[in-house]
Amino acid sequence: METRRDVFQAIADPTRRAILGLVLLQAMTPGTIAENFNSSRQTISKHIQILTECELLNQVQSGREIFYHFNPNKMKEIAEWLEPYRKMWDNRFNAIDDLLNEMQNKNTDEENS
Repeated sequence: METRRDVFQAIADPTRRAILGLVLLQAMTPGTIAENFNSSRQTISKHIQILTECELLNQVQSGREIFYHFNPNKMKEIAEWLEPYRKMWDNRFNAIDDLLNEMQNKNTDEENS
């Protein structure tokens, strides 16, 4: 039975985020990825498997080597899901900025009176 993992579960782990950061720059083999961590190759392989299951990484066979590539389309899906929340927080922070500016202007006007 295949385990389907949630993409947010995958990116919640700092090691998996670091792997994505490495592979974002260039395609890498599992061994090359593992060299960047103090964890065992088996542990890194498990992280790579999770990222692949969530389609954040694509694997491409080249001869005897397997290279992992970053999948920007999957990250785009995440960004699109997050967009309404980003807009909501931007609006809230803008409202706070407006309120602070209004209070500061009112204080300045009172001091100049």
